[in-house]
Amino acid sequence: MDLSLPRSAGKWVIVLMVSALALLGLPFAAKATHIRAGDIQAKSDTTYPFGDKRNNPRRIFFKMVTYTDSRSTADSEEITIFYGDGTSSGLNRIKRFSKVLVTEDTYRNVYYFEHTYNADRSYVVSYIGENRNTGVQNMSESQNQTFYISTRITIDPGIGINRSPVLNAPAIDKASINQVFLHNPAGSDADGDSLSYELRVSQQAGFVESTIANNNTPIVRTTTGFVFPHQVSPPGTRVPYLNDPGGEGAIFTMDAVTGQMVWNSPNRLGDFNVAFVVKEWRRTEFGIRLIGEVIRDMQIVVRSTNNRRPTVNIPQDICVVAGVQVRKKVTATDPNNNQIELSAFGGMFGRPVAPATFTQTAFGPSPIAEGIFRWTPECTDIAAQPYLVLFKAQDRPGNGETALIDEKAWRIRVVGPRPENVRAQQNQNNILLTWNRYACQNASSLLIYRKEGPATFPNDTCQTGIPASSGYVRIATLKDVSLQSYLDNGATSQLQRGKTYCYRIYAEFPLPAGGSSLASFETCVTMEGRPSVLTNVTIDRTDRTNGKITVRWTQPAGTGGFQQPYGYTLYRGQGQNATKAQSKVVKTTNDLSDTVFEDLGRNTLDSTFTYFVDFFQKDPTGVAAPLVETSGPASTVRLAGEPTPDARQVTLSWTFNVPWKNTEPGLYTAIYRRDPGSNAFVLLDSVQAATSYVDNGTKRLLTPGAQYYYYVRTIGTYNDPKLPSRLKNLSQELPVLLVPIPCPPVVTIKSDCEQFKQRVLNRPGYFPAPGETYTNELSWELNTAAPTGCSTNIAYYRIFYRRTNTQIYTLIDSTRGPETTYSHTGLVEQAGCYKVQAVGAVGNRRSALSEERCVDNCVVFELPNIFTPNGDGINDTFRPRVASPLRKVRFQAFNRWGVKVFEGDSDPNINWTGNATSGEQGKGIQVTDGVYYYLAEVEFADANATKITYKGWVEITH
Repeated sequence: MDLSLPRSAGKWVIVLMVSALALLGLPFAAKATHIRAGDIQAKSDTTYPFGDKRNNPRRIFFKMVTYTDSRSTADSEEITIFYGDGTSSGLNRIKRFSKVLVTEDTYRNVYYFEHTYNADRSYVVSYIGENRNTGVQNMSESQNQTFYISTRITIDPGIGINRSPVLNAPAIDKASINQVFLHNPAGSDADGDSLSYELRVSQQAGFVESTIANNNTPIVRTTTGFVFPHQVSPPGTRVPYLNDPGGEGAIFTMDAVTGQMVWNSPNRLGDFNVAFVVKEWRRTEFGIRLIGEVIRDMQIVVRSTNNRRPTVNIPQDICVVAGVQVRKKVTATDPNNNQIELSAFGGMFGRPVAPATFTQTAFGPSPIAEGIFRWTPECTDIAAQPYLVLFKAQDRPGNGETALIDEKAWRIRVVGPRPENVRAQQNQNNILLTWNRYACQNASSLLIYRKEGPATFPNDTCQTGIPASSGYVRIATLKDVSLQSYLDNGATSQLQRGKTYCYRIYAEFPLPAGGSSLASFETCVTMEGRPSVLTNVTIDRTDRTNGKITVRWTQPAGTGGFQQPYGYTLYRGQGQNATKAQSKVVKTTNDLSDTVFEDLGRNTLDSTFTYFVDFFQKDPTGVAAPLVETSGPASTVRLAGEPTPDARQVTLSWTFNVPWKNTEPGLYTAIYRRDPGSNAFVLLDSVQAATSYVDNGTKRLLTPGAQYYYYVRTIGTYNDPKLPSRLKNLSQELPVLLVPIPCPPVVTIKSDCEQFKQRVLNRPGYFPAPGETYTNELSWELNTAAPTGCSTNIAYYRIFYRRTNTQIYTLIDSTRGPETTYSHTGLVEQAGCYKVQAVGAVGNRRSALSEERCVDNCVVFELPNIFTPNGDGINDTFRPRVASPLRKVRFQAFNRWGVKVFEGDSDPNINWTGNATSGEQGKGIQVTDGVYYYLAEVEFADANATKITYKGWVEITH
């Protein structure tokens, strides 16, 4: 019998056998063992950056770098890639581009490949290497496990061109027993996307042939026996490092922001593998979005040595303006006085345009090792996130000792240059801004800011844009950054004659990199002429029905006069925060010398008022609408005051909303007082730059029980020599009766749930019966101890109530006199909270509210032990015989064998008719006569949503 197979059939049998072995997780010892580390990079199609041809956004170029054991006879000259869309490159179809010996036992292999996808979405591109190198200490039989790495890409028109993160530092590093191991992958992103780092377990994914047979879909899992390096046995011990005194168990960490890896400290010789993912975050106009991931699997080689790590010294993090050269010195020292090799890694090295350089000028030990970093970033390098440069110092020990390293990351933030030669000049009633053409035409917008009066903020290269604390307000955003002028016509905020306006400009740069420029130097211009401004809103008579407010404003002045028709429109609004839109016209005049208005018949005792004045004139440019300049808001001064609780002093405070300054240093507010028996106000005192005052009776005696009257006179200024100064405005007159505050009540609520239960359980019918309600009995007494000197002479009490904690307190009633009890009747449920306030018999002063006192519903729930569902209308349903208000009841009934016959939770009153919902009888059929056991999970409708479970039995008879 001939059992030989055709060649093609034999090949597939082998594939199926390999697939079966791989899917079963069995080792396949015939595979070569040599792979140490690697990762995959990706970038969108950039074949046609210029001309009529367009890039294909679904065409992606890849670069894979692997590190292999040079002592192994295995070699991966051709590899297979899985593209994540159900396809692969085919078995061993991608040829190696280069192979370089980078250490005495490691090759660096580079592969380039590309793929065009059929749809826009995310894909995971992956590589399966056969197999890992022998002897990896933190996994089992590494030589029998495949090596798996992947990169996630996103194809989306909303993202556009994208380049994955690049890890510039090699994926192989050396460590020493009982010394801190440091590693930083020196990640960079050419698009300016933000990167974050997370440790991952090393992975395997079956074998290449079996994965091809599995629709080109890798089955990924953790490598067998994997633990993180610090978890191997025996466990290591931390050594002193930075702020860590050492002595505790070993740690292995990776900083999520910087990517700095720290193993403190190795305690076992050999090779260790660990993976980490670099996540790529893109800033878009809709927020931050995760668009890609690169998984690197790296190897740490731990050796025993008497050598000690060198120390590298780097510059402080800096900000640099695009176009300005960065030149910094990096040094390193070695405790063993070995020579040191310095190197630098980062995305700015080796690129075709404006690359950075790092040149080592001395190797040490004398003079110490030194290198010079040079880089002149361009406009295209401007970004919101800093660039990272990793400096690495590796010593050169003798006698066959293992070389050790130190590394530190340096951050360089590239900012845009400031717009130059910004000038402002008046152009009729507008201000014309001009500047030089902006140096970085890749900016996305120019932002123009304005402020009334000059301002300074630190001239710091790291301070881009304009801080909110400077007082500047943005008035325009120019999307065409080639523009060199802007006309400020006051559209966003009115320009007024006589005022000085200052401007600054800065540039913003497009996403995803973002970034912004330094702000331009400040430029200022003073508008010619003098505006019409409010100067007085003073209360000349205090009365509830016949008060008087006098309003004054200045007459405008301009070069060349004004074009008729011109005049004023005065507006009045209610309250200190009224807007012009909420106000009504109280005066219009075409006489520019008419600048006073007496507002009569106002309630100046209880109310405040706000005024605006418009100066209008014909627009000299011919626009139909008149030019309008508004001054305001300017409110009346509102005085408030009351005696202290013991009635020995009077506390005064005043408020206003005005365009001038009332509290500048050197400006005093005068306090006037009229004493009992006098008709004249006398100056009591004055305070500087303040809005409150305490009359303690030392200037003039205060007599308890007497009534005093106060008003204040503010003095304000515009700080403008062209405008009037010392603007005097009076508040209303305020009466203050010098009597103590009432003592606050201490409340108790009578609640006798046991008595209530007996009452409702011993009477027929259900609770609550129709019309049956609760009553809460409140009582209180005065706390005479606090505040000291409080009054017990009470006229009546005010009662406040809220039913639940989510509601606000509402005044529900007041006592008729000083009685100290109150019955809150007619309640559909007992639960609620109360506060009580005392009102004094003299002066109607009110105490502080009492502390909150609450009462909950008395919980009552009782079920009958028999019901007769026979349709005679009597006792046909099973429901609570009596119960407090219910929110929900989940009721279950069981027969004597434990079989559930009924379950329901839709009706808080249960109302079971005897029909079964399950069990032997079947759904909808009456249960048979007998005893049934129930379980009732009850939630009461009280403030605390009390829950109680009741168990019992009920006899059913038909």
